[in-house]
Amino acid sequence: MRKLLPLIGTPSDSHPGGRSAMTCRFRCGDACFHEVPNTSSNEYVGDVIAGALSRRSMMRAAAVVTVTAAGAGAVGAARAPQAAAAPDTGVPAAAAREAARSRTKGARGLRFAPVAPNTADAVTVPEGYRQNVVIRWGEPILRGAPAFDPEKQTAKAQAGQFGYNCDFLALLPLPGERGRQLLVANHEYTDEVLMFRGYDAAAPTREQVEIAWAAHGLSAVVVEEDRRSGRLTAVPRHQLNRRVTATTEFRLTGPVAGSDLVKTSADPSGTKVLGTLNNCSGGVTPWGTTLHGEENFNQYFANSSRATDKRYGIGTGATERKWERFDKRFDVAREPNEVHRFGYVVEFDPYDPHSTPRKHTALGRFKHEAATVRLTHDGRPVVYSGDDERFDYFYKFVSSKRMKHGTSRSVREHNLSLLDEGTLYVARLTGDSPAIEIDGTGKLPNDGEFDGSGEWIPLATATAEGAVSHVDGMSAEEVFVFTRLAGDKVGATKMDRPEDIEPNPVTGKVYVALTNNSNRGVGANPKADEANPRHANKHGHVLELTERWNRPESTTFAWSLFLVAGDPQDPATYFAGFPKEGVSPISCPDNVAFDPHGNLWISTDGAQLGSHDGLFGVATRGERRGELKQFLTVPKGAETCGPIIQERRVLVAVQHPGEIDGATVDKPASTWPDGPGSYVRPAVVSVWRADGRDIGV
Repeated sequence: MRKLLPLIGTPSDSHPGGRSAMTCRFRCGDACFHEVPNTSSNEYVGDVIAGALSRRSMMRAAAVVTVTAAGAGAVGAARAPQAAAAPDTGVPAAAAREAARSRTKGARGLRFAPVAPNTADAVTVPEGYRQNVVIRWGEPILRGAPAFDPEKQTAKAQAGQFGYNCDFLALLPLPGERGRQLLVANHEYTDEVLMFRGYDAAAPTREQVEIAWAAHGLSAVVVEEDRRSGRLTAVPRHQLNRRVTATTEFRLTGPVAGSDLVKTSADPSGTKVLGTLNNCSGGVTPWGTTLHGEENFNQYFANSSRATDKRYGIGTGATERKWERFDKRFDVAREPNEVHRFGYVVEFDPYDPHSTPRKHTALGRFKHEAATVRLTHDGRPVVYSGDDERFDYFYKFVSSKRMKHGTSRSVREHNLSLLDEGTLYVARLTGDSPAIEIDGTGKLPNDGEFDGSGEWIPLATATAEGAVSHVDGMSAEEVFVFTRLAGDKVGATKMDRPEDIEPNPVTGKVYVALTNNSNRGVGANPKADEANPRHANKHGHVLELTERWNRPESTTFAWSLFLVAGDPQDPATYFAGFPKEGVSPISCPDNVAFDPHGNLWISTDGAQLGSHDGLFGVATRGERRGELKQFLTVPKGAETCGPIIQERRVLVAVQHPGEIDGATVDKPASTWPDGPGSYVRPAVVSVWRADGRDIGV
């Protein structure tokens, strides 16, 4: 096999997933450099999948070529560079032109010329599309909040301004307000070195810490469309605008509420929690609320010595941000139960600015990447969620209560309790090929496919009368607080960082984004399996699950490999059988979403192909199933988050732009979105067609 060259530049191998050291420090507390928390002997999903590329797809992909369609519409500090010349693949020029023409056709919803891989310090979108920044970090959204002044930041001001590092996004209707919608955004974490000039990581000030507390959490802000230009802009001081921060009061609900495991000196009732931290992806409920997953909460807590904390990656020393110096609740040695109050799915009612957000303990405690909902035939919600850690698991929760329809206070209160009663499950996957045929190189097993079956293993059931554990040796409260340990005990399948998990609203199939796992098959770590097929998995993959009878409450499912990410020139990649000369290169799938046509849209985090991260659309059915096309790229150092794909608009959250090793306020690595001389600022971007027509048709 010839050596595969990177598409643009050469990514560093020093930080897994192509991330900078700064990203590893501030977002997840250097999780990839710590000992793998999961030391159980459970089967690794990579061992389940490895080598299952279909023979048919390998034959069809004999000739491959990197997509080189030039992207247009870049906005930022620099123009997008010209795409690198495609390598000589032996494909005749006429055939190459025909392939390019077919790419501009594509599946319905994906008929655009793909953006070329690039390293522009800009958001680059397809030719014929326009964009604007909807809202930036620091823009005032509440009454009385001042205009953003990065040199005069205060905690009070930030509490009324749009927060930092937006991740999950939701757009909800506003009946009676034509042209307006309600935008809800997560604010995952803070980059203090890019927020404060002259920041001293060894000695942060109280004001800086309190500003960071206020910059975490959630924002709700009304947005309005200019129908003449297509621009989407924030409406400040609207009565529904709201900020939720690290000091906002939350209600702890479900089977753990009131337990001795969550009582603290400040809250002896074990029912009230201050704040939400490290909110990553989330979901929108059919009853009109939003769900938000608390992910890398471990990094905020210091001085632990317990084995249960080690399983969650909580350190024994000081934290990066040193919050424990200013509030003892972040010091496990002084307040041992506070950490048990984070790592849940948060429910937020954006239509009631006075409501108290809830943390639903029945959905388990782990590093929730998402919380997406599908209803059973009789109206009970099922919630899917991944645990974003190397060799950890993915889960679902099946409620025992039915959703009610209506807008009365009693109906709304009933629906807010739906996620407090039901059964929590963890997934176990089995490949259908002998283990000897899975060698971690991408070599096909003898049956020519990556596929198999799976089961949902019950962990615990919560009811109005109490909770019952299904795990030997653990009480129900322990299962819901130490969910990772429960998954270890029942033999769940170790995955390659399961992140966003979403059901397709058109087909019902469930898609699992597995971002990467550079430790797979390395040293004593678990080797590849048929569900996680590659050793030292740099690029990740996407699984497609079909619940038995296509019912989300089923306890068994079939699974198959949908995508194996990477350079299409790499024989180990796979695009659901679609010819690889017709797809864009993709690495490190993270958040996923669906358009109205049932196409899967994938945002990436830490791409290892030398290009910036981006957003991709891929057909999930029909003759173009597996045709993957890049829709946009984000600026230097940024991650693509929170994609929303409407009929006439695409929204993304541009998270942590400029997050490059060594970057500071005085030495920025990016000047997006406002150009030289300004602070780099995370922001939400809207993209639409210049002619006003639907996306990709």
